[in-house]
Amino acid sequence: MGDQSDVPATFDEIEQTKPESGSLPALIRDAGAAARFAFEEFFFGQIRNPFTRKAYLHAVRQFSEWCGSRNLELAQVTPADIGRYLDALPVALPTRKLQLAALRRFFDGLVLRHVIILNPALSVRSERYEVVEGKTPEITVEHARRLLKCLDVSHDVGRRDFAVIGILIYTAARVGAVAKLRLRDFYDVGDQFCLRFHEKGGKVREIPVRHDLQLALNEYLDQSGLRSADPASPLFRTANRRTKKLTANSMSADDMARMIKRRLREAGLSSRLSPHSFRVTTITDLLEQGVPLEDVQYLAGHADPRTTRLYDRRKRRVTRNIVERISV
Repeated sequence: MGDQSDVPATFDEIEQTKPESGSLPALIRDAGAAARFAFEEFFFGQIRNPFTRKAYLHAVRQFSEWCGSRNLELAQVTPADIGRYLDALPVALPTRKLQLAALRRFFDGLVLRHVIILNPALSVRSERYEVVEGKTPEITVEHARRLLKCLDVSHDVGRRDFAVIGILIYTAARVGAVAKLRLRDFYDVGDQFCLRFHEKGGKVREIPVRHDLQLALNEYLDQSGLRSADPASPLFRTANRRTKKLTANSMSADDMARMIKRRLREAGLSSRLSPHSFRVTTITDLLEQGVPLEDVQYLAGHADPRTTRLYDRRKRRVTRNIVERISV
């Protein structure tokens, strides 16, 4: 998960971040009113995902600075310039591919509004990049159990943290979706309790809650006094450190990530682990038990089974096993 602290999410926040002429990238500002219109239309009209907007804005601003250092005007940018810019970036290949995607889409908007004639990024190609296995470190089942056992659930903060980590483990949800949960998103459908997750891409998914997680969530709601709170209010809230009492403010994904890092340290576990590590563990564990890939894919909310396979760490374990057998 990336930093969310300055990502505009609401209409008012977006309006406040609309660039005035002085804050526009120089490449756009110097190209005139049509370029400014296309810039604002693209970033604040076409891109609805705040994280995509943030990443693409960064890419365009960075490219504008590169052009400025070479006295390049917008109409002078060629495919060769795009290629040189990408080659000079001191970043990993996936980041270069993201930068190229941002520039392609942005220049498409400029062509559409007749700011430039041709898209200079359209013919530029990136190196081939194939991911066989994701980079997120896995937390072992034993370590996940140790983490849960180390939590003191005698107060609201401990019960909250236990519930958050339990949801990450037993639903394979992304931490961003857990942070968005409201009280009304935990409900009884008659024969079982469910959680309703609002995930990226506008997806809404209902995941059944296993019995022990249901007990933990109900205890959290009862003991914290949230049972009678406004159903539209946050399910997980920040806390006053001194009193260990919950506030009315919602925990953000960053808050949850920091909490998990702190709990990992307290349990003596690796600081490399993250909220996404639980997702890796759950997916690998289910595949090891022979659960069909399509069922695990649905639980993870992946549109493509190839994405689910990136979370499968079974091959890595086989590789380690082979390495350990080397008799040198």
